[in-house]
Amino acid sequence: MKKGGRAPIKEQKEFEEEVIQIDRVTRVVKGGRRLRFRATVVIGNKKGKVGVGIGKSVEVTGAISKAIAQAKKDMINVPMAGTTIPHQIKHKFKSSNILLLPACPGTGIKAGGSIRKVLELAGIKDIMSKSYGTTNKLNNSQGTISALSTLKTIPWLKIQPNLSDEEEKKKVEAKKAPNQKKKFTNKKPSSKAKVSKNSKSEKNTDQKKETKKSEKTAKEKKSS
Repeated sequence: MKKGGRAPIKEQKEFEEEVIQIDRVTRVVKGGRRLRFRATVVIGNKKGKVGVGIGKSVEVTGAISKAIAQAKKDMINVPMAGTTIPHQIKHKFKSSNILLLPACPGTGIKAGGSIRKVLELAGIKDIMSKSYGTTNKLNNSQGTISALSTLKTIPWLKIQPNLSDEEEKKKVEAKKAPNQKKKFTNKKPSSKAKVSKNSKSEKNTDQKKETKKSEKTAKEKKSS
């Protein structure tokens, strides 16, 4: 690059990529064995879109690029309720059983291995999961994708877009502000309040006296 020239601007990728596993596979033919590499890749935009792809090639870079191209074709939209999933789901895929549970804000992603990578790239921030059966990374990653694809939106549940940490803090503070309890203060009632109470009592006594006088006059008239 020449002196004083500008550095090339890097293009922002639409999807983030995570390599789950790279395996060396062989195919036996008449002439012997042919070695290749198999790559399993997860891609997502952290806003509800995620996909898993598998690619094979003689070189590792070629296998990864093929896996990314396949993942882009097989992407799914994940329905979300805020930062978690709308409901609980238990799904079986081949030899893997996956359980996904919604969680309250601040829980984080309680998952491990390939399941965690898929959930992170899908944009889910609060979730609990458990995998039963096999520990195969390929089956577990594909099983989580098929489980997320079977989720349904709940009409009465407000689905909000993913917010940044600062926006979430502002919303929490705004909710807390009106619900703050009023402090108890031992203030004596003002003189105005006392005057109003005394005036009301005096009025009541005057009314009672007038009613008694009217009753007496009525009795005297009857007797006469």
